[in-house]
Amino acid sequence: MKTALISVYNKEGIVEFAEELVNLGFKIIASGGTAKELSAGGIEVTDVATMVGGGPILGHRVVTLSREIHAGLLARDTKEDRSELERLKIPWIDLVYVDLYPLQSAIEEVTSASKELPPTPSLEKRGSEAILEKTDIGGPTMLRSAAKGRRIVIADTADRFKVIEWLKFGEPDKENFISSLAAKAEMVVANYALASARYHSGGNIEGFIAEQVLETKYGENAWQAPAGLYSNPSLALPSGGEGTGQDPLSMANFKLVAGTSPSYNNFADVDRLLQTVTHIAAVFDVNYGKVPFIAVGVKHGNPCGACAIEENPKEAIQKMLEGDLRAIFGGVVMVNFEINDELAEILLTHKMGGGRRLLDGIIAPAFTTSAIEMLKRKGDKCRFLVNPALAKLSKDSLDKHTRFRYVRGGFLKQPNYRFVLDLRTLTPRLRQGYGGQANLSSKGRGEPEVIGELNFTQARDLLLAWAVGTTSNSNTVTLVKRRMLIGNGVGQQDRVSCCELAIKRATSAGHDTKDASAYSDSFFPFVDGVEVLSRAGIKTIFATTGSVRDDEIKKFCADNGIAFVSLPDSEARGFFGH
Repeated sequence: MKTALISVYNKEGIVEFAEELVNLGFKIIASGGTAKELSAGGIEVTDVATMVGGGPILGHRVVTLSREIHAGLLARDTKEDRSELERLKIPWIDLVYVDLYPLQSAIEEVTSASKELPPTPSLEKRGSEAILEKTDIGGPTMLRSAAKGRRIVIADTADRFKVIEWLKFGEPDKENFISSLAAKAEMVVANYALASARYHSGGNIEGFIAEQVLETKYGENAWQAPAGLYSNPSLALPSGGEGTGQDPLSMANFKLVAGTSPSYNNFADVDRLLQTVTHIAAVFDVNYGKVPFIAVGVKHGNPCGACAIEENPKEAIQKMLEGDLRAIFGGVVMVNFEINDELAEILLTHKMGGGRRLLDGIIAPAFTTSAIEMLKRKGDKCRFLVNPALAKLSKDSLDKHTRFRYVRGGFLKQPNYRFVLDLRTLTPRLRQGYGGQANLSSKGRGEPEVIGELNFTQARDLLLAWAVGTTSNSNTVTLVKRRMLIGNGVGQQDRVSCCELAIKRATSAGHDTKDASAYSDSFFPFVDGVEVLSRAGIKTIFATTGSVRDDEIKKFCADNGIAFVSLPDSEARGFFGH
């Protein structure tokens, strides 16, 4: 008879798993709480505490950390080791299933509490004690012993019934299967220890360990091989640590339903698209309490077409395509609604003069089967990725996890892009003109206008411009008109060039820039950039302040009938992908 050792914090489904093992001929041994749960579920089980010499000690803190357990895990499959175990009456343990105390959740609870209360030595001590109490030692040690002993080791709940199926099929390819489970157990323990190190070092120790979930043919270029998509268990948790399970918007949860396997560049575009789409969803949810239909297209990561429209998905796709009909060719598109046959036809033929539009990828919550057939490219070069979570976006969908960027010999670390422009808080400022006073000016018909006051249309355009520009490569100036991206001047070395590029892209795509809204991802150091926008007919600008010439820029806007909205650069600068 084989022996399985089970010791889990999360008891959900554990009885059903143990029943499967019993039916396969396993004897079950388990730690205290798990043993009680299994016994109550009708499973015959031996409590580990009855097996260890002298019983549990130190208030049950030391139970599985005993030679009776670890000898059964580390013994080699030799006559000598088997005989020694038999002489000592120690069972050979064939399978171990362990999950660990939720250390990361405890760290997040302590960290959240410390942000809400003034820091004191007493608070810090209580926090540290709470973390130590939730730091699992026996669990990680059993996992590592089982991995070294090349036992069947389960460290991930998702692998429980994969193991059951493997056992039922006669344990095929045993060496590779056992090695893959051992590798995952080591990864889980490493991430667990890293979380502890990160907390106790006050953030001076950082890093992460990830598992490859998909291999890409190569990286950005054909000679950069091998490459792949990796998922990290701790980084893939819901943003902010709320709840359990994986973040539904993590890259590993975008499933390919048709087309060739996504490339490295495709995933880079999906991640950039997701930043833009979630920022659009967040800014409209915050300001209006409603997420509109969203369609965004990117080329090389930067949006070349984007639209946020409340009326219908059809118009959202049309306006997204019309943003730049040339750039979208061969691009990647993401929407927050299902793609059906009608929408597929628009993606294919809108403004194409009888031809068919080629796209490298389309990402949506769902596709109809016939829509996929319509949109397929020769050689399956268009990838179709599905994630139902895209249909449920809100202000809480922003990625709040720390962002890392590789640099030679290490990496840079920074908080994620969490700022959301809230025009509701700006109402007093929007009603003030240059100099802090209501500035009345004539439009030529003797009708006064309050410089700086936004109407409903301008406000919505400005919000979309912010969401697109703040997720485009800095430096950026972004133009939006009627909730539609018409020009995106990205990646420039100076602010004037950003303005000129945005206007050039808009006009060359056939758009009239008159009365468009502009977003600048940082302040205008001189008035020249605002002058360029003014000559193009721009009447609404959002930019941060921080220039020694802020007053000149505000006065120019006041004198030229431009609504100028701003926040300090320290609060709202929108650099992205620097």
